[in-house]
Amino acid sequence: MRVLVAFASAAGSTAGIAEWIAGALLARGHDVVLRSVEEITGVAGYDAFVIGSAVHDQAWLPAAADFLTENRGGLRGKPVWLFSVGLPDALRGPFRRWAMLEETDILADLIEDVTPVEHRLFTGVITAATFGKFGALLFRAMGGRFGDFRDWDAIENWSASMAAALAEQKS
Repeated sequence: MRVLVAFASAAGSTAGIAEWIAGALLARGHDVVLRSVEEITGVAGYDAFVIGSAVHDQAWLPAAADFLTENRGGLRGKPVWLFSVGLPDALRGPFRRWAMLEETDILADLIEDVTPVEHRLFTGVITAATFGKFGALLFRAMGGRFGDFRDWDAIENWSASMAAALAEQKS
């Protein structure tokens, strides 16, 4: 199957996850195109889609949200997987539980444009520069930690499940 893996990334975490997914699908025999949403001019010619965005203020980046809105007709009736990259695993205690709840808010906005097969919320690379000086202090005061929190095993497992679902549809 011809699969478009599209992403909107603010600092590179989402792009890295999209690259991993594209590689995993390619390794499992699918024809994969990897593009930033800003580079895509249309969705004709693709059989399936994996679309992801960084999350800022509990929402996808505007370019990614606009991509879904503008292409909803071309996505309709085709398998679409969505992923978001936020910061839940960088937090601890009650703030982590609160951050995990953002998935519901994110998905509520997205399903106005597309009905995904599945949505996943991953954690990306969290740096002090992400927040600015004052924001970084506040983040640390909330129990936040800086680092690369991408769970490559979870991303690989999700990629494998998508590849298997696509292979079933192909046969």
